[in-house]
Amino acid sequence: MTTKTTRDFGASLPNGWTQLDRGLQDEHWATFISKFGFRAGIKPESWPAIAEPTPSVTFDLAIDALPTRASAGALFDAINAEALRCFLTEFPGDPLFVVLDWQHPGYIFDAEAHANAAEDAEWRVPVYPNGDYYIFGRDGFSEGTFGHPWERTLCVYGPRLVATLGRTLATWLPTVRTDGIPVV
Repeated sequence: MTTKTTRDFGASLPNGWTQLDRGLQDEHWATFISKFGFRAGIKPESWPAIAEPTPSVTFDLAIDALPTRASAGALFDAINAEALRCFLTEFPGDPLFVVLDWQHPGYIFDAEAHANAAEDAEWRVPVYPNGDYYIFGRDGFSEGTFGHPWERTLCVYGPRLVATLGRTLATWLPTVRTDGIPVV
């Protein structure tokens, strides 16, 4: 099964997704930029694009070594599914995330409503960065994920998500940085 994604081309929003108004979206971007020093850049000399906090773990998502397109699709699906599982188990009763998508609308993501849509669940913005910077954050970005599409990495940050999502992803994805420090 492939993770269903939608694009903002006038389609109705999937279950669990509420678009942020422009003012609120700008406030969230300002908070994120202030907290992490975000700077966009497609060249390696500008990476990482954020000051990765402590605790955090950043994973290599490069799919060059994957033998088939299907393998790449499975990686995409597995990361989104595992993130959703951890979002639900770590934040029961309050599974709301701010989702920022570079140069596109932002959202409030209700992980529980999304998961309750079962097979019809579509991701307006996936956790896996497949074309833009994707940020899922909680409570002023104290916990969350930051996907970098050009570096092809996913940073998981905050104590609860590092202990769950970070720990499970580390069983099968290479770690490139821990707490912002390169792994050698």
